[in-house]
Amino acid sequence: MTTPSRKRERASAEPGPGRIARVLDGIERVGNRIPDPFVLFFILFAVVAVVSTAMAANGASYEIPGSEEGPQEIKGFFTAEGITWLTTTLVENFVGFPPLGVVLTVLLGVGIAQRTGLLTALVRRAFGRSPRWLLPYVASFVAVSGSIMSDAAMVVIPPLAAMVFKAAGRHPVAGLLGAYATATAAFSCSPFVTSTDALLSGITNAAAASVEVGSHVSPISNYYITLVISLILSVAGGFMIDRVLEPAILRRGISRDRAAAEEDAPGEDRPDERMDPELSPAERRGLRWAGLALLLTVAGILALCLPGGAPMRNEDGAFLPESPLLDSVVFFVFTVLALPGVAYGIATRVITKGADLALLMGRTVKEMSSFVVLAFVMAQFLALFNWSGISSWIAIQGADGLEATGFTGFPAILCFILLAFCVNLFIISGSAMWALLAAVFVPMFALLGYEPGFIQAAFRIGDSVSNVLSPLSPYLVIILGFLRAYEPKAGIGTVIARCLPFTALFLVLWTALLALFYFTGLPIGPGMHPRI
Repeated sequence: MTTPSRKRERASAEPGPGRIARVLDGIERVGNRIPDPFVLFFILFAVVAVVSTAMAANGASYEIPGSEEGPQEIKGFFTAEGITWLTTTLVENFVGFPPLGVVLTVLLGVGIAQRTGLLTALVRRAFGRSPRWLLPYVASFVAVSGSIMSDAAMVVIPPLAAMVFKAAGRHPVAGLLGAYATATAAFSCSPFVTSTDALLSGITNAAAASVEVGSHVSPISNYYITLVISLILSVAGGFMIDRVLEPAILRRGISRDRAAAEEDAPGEDRPDERMDPELSPAERRGLRWAGLALLLTVAGILALCLPGGAPMRNEDGAFLPESPLLDSVVFFVFTVLALPGVAYGIATRVITKGADLALLMGRTVKEMSSFVVLAFVMAQFLALFNWSGISSWIAIQGADGLEATGFTGFPAILCFILLAFCVNLFIISGSAMWALLAAVFVPMFALLGYEPGFIQAAFRIGDSVSNVLSPLSPYLVIILGFLRAYEPKAGIGTVIARCLPFTALFLVLWTALLALFYFTGLPIGPGMHPRI
């Protein structure tokens, strides 16, 4: 029989949810009430349609500062002009949506490099050749660079880091959670140009079109700042794993051994999902061929750029502010990914005929079908937002309000970063959130003299560092499953609490770097400065 004293002891040994747990539960409940992004943008389209009609009926107008067109009236959707506009431009709105073609093109290249196994083999080789003391920093760098694999980085890299840590005599949970925290909190920065750069720049240009102020944003408009911060966060992430996370795990006495036997997951044997740190002879041969293909590809690109009068230079023989080189970034990113991927696939026999290549690319597009569907409704929302004039009206009213209060300097940028940070806890789709925020804040800050590309760089901070804190993230559940192999009683709060120091440090470092670029006026990317 259990005595009352034993009941009290058991109750004290199993504490109820604390304040942090209750906050996380609240965030999850609120986030679960937010509609799916497709439904959300459909609702927003309807809201803009109704509001634009009401404003048009009341004669609302706006005038863009510096424009020679004079006052412009708000156009109502539920009018003959509005209905005709939608029926005649529905396809154009979708096909002309800037992120659509750019993202799909880049992802075709990523798909080839990933599905042939090239990217995973590179990650495994980086881990396999690292000495024990350097592992945390290698894991951090690979996790930061892993965004080139898109969301797959958050599924592939953490368990692989756990395996390598364990083989090197370090704690596997430190590798698992450290790689996950770094990959998610630094998702939007990378030493490489990724599909995220293409996606964000397209949405930024679509939002900035309403005021026609500022420079055109390309996939490399944030490259200087993302390159620098990726190196800084790689070191910071390695330090956090080595000096903070792993010592804390060791103090808790968490077992280094899995609590349950590993089982092979059912399904096809995909080369991009192999977890063995050791490469096979075929994979090593594939990497050599991929390296040769990369060298030839880079040599070809340089031949098009370096000689005097090269076709990638502009009429003045330079690359800035505009040139065919900047307009060809997507093509070069695609070839740098696709050609080495094809060479690797042929060498490893993943590609044996032309149909295999088409199949790999087709599977990549299939995985992006949800983005295509979301892009359709996002494109219609942004098109209506711009066509009606509401985006310009809000931007002008917001800019005038900020100027009237004097709140227009870097503190305003800080508030925008914190806004993105908080919204990201509830809307886990980065593209959906940026489409929502960019429609209002890009034109507003552009009218205050900030380049659209700089506002995009500020958004990336808030959007990235809070990823690991959102209880709505599907990858959080996946990592929790890996963690429970070592800690059966671990929960979502366990993962978030141990990753929180990464978020805090990354937020401070990334914001400080943005401030450095802002106050010095250094370009954040080719041809892109903080101020117009």
